Amino acid sequence: MPSLKEIKGRIASVNSTRKITSAMKMVASSKLHHAQVAIQNMLPYETMLEHILKSFLASEAEAQTIYDQERTVHRVALVVFSSNSSLCGGFNANVIKTMQHVADALTEELGPGSVEIYPIGRKVAEKARKLGYDVKGDYADLVDHPNVQKCIDITMELGEKFANGEVDKVELIYHHFKSAGSQILTHKTFLPIDIESELNADHERDLTTNIVTKKAQDYLRKRGRKRQVESEEAVPLNDNFIVEPDMMTLLTELIPKLAHLMLYTALLDSVASEHAARMVAMQTATDNADELLRELNLQYNKSRQQAITSELLDIVGGSVNN
Repeated sequence: MPSLKEIKGRIASVNSTRKITSAMKMVASSKLHHAQVAIQNMLPYETMLEHILKSFLASEAEAQTIYDQERTVHRVALVVFSSNSSLCGGFNANVIKTMQHVADALTEELGPGSVEIYPIGRKVAEKARKLGYDVKGDYADLVDHPNVQKCIDITMELGEKFANGEVDKVELIYHHFKSAGSQILTHKTFLPIDIESELNADHERDLTTNIVTKKAQDYLRKRGRKRQVESEEAVPLNDNFIVEPDMMTLLTELIPKLAHLMLYTALLDSVASEHAARMVAMQTATDNADELLRELNLQYNKSRQQAITSELLDIVGGSVNN
């Protein structure tokens, strides 16, 4: 049985760890709030672009560009989003596992050298290099400082490769932020853009709360405070559009903007999901530390009481002998 000094040392150690995990949870909660604000600031642009494209495509059924036409696949680019640091539960492990599964399946189907990785996040970049994948660029700074222009640059680079035939398909792997307690690992096609499926994608997000416990989430849902974002079908503004200067010029402008938005949205979703996952992990660690402290304090009190009882028995025994 450990001595009182050893138990006291463990209590002090667990207390120190608990202070760290509690502080990290508070920091993650603050960063999550900023990430949610960034998504909210992006949503009006997303809503307006979606309305314009839906309205236009509702009247121009034959509207097509090179970026939404499928072709035979020989080479695939994977854009994978992770974090730069750890201590966020299974966030990075799930992304890396999905990346390995997708890359191995594509390599087996298309042959060696058919997959290239665009890692956005240091963790996935290190793992991809370690596994020997063809890694393109270093975009770790985007995770700490999301930037629209850099997302546009990446999209333009991928678009040029797709247009020139260097890659035939581009896919995204990231966590879709649904709420502070729910992040959905998403794997979808980036190029060629399936406009209809993208415009009808799940845009549901709860950006109003940082509560992560299941009981609290159920309570908010029952009270009707959980935000519901419903997609609406766009109605054509007119039966017949007059397009200036021509339909292809308009699509050439709108489709890349949709691609920029898709990549930037994936980045913001991934960043918010990282902070939410870290907040949950640190909350769980803090709860475990509290439970461990209760057990150690109970053990300390029992040992202390046992020591006092032993001393009293020794004193009583000595008195009887005398």
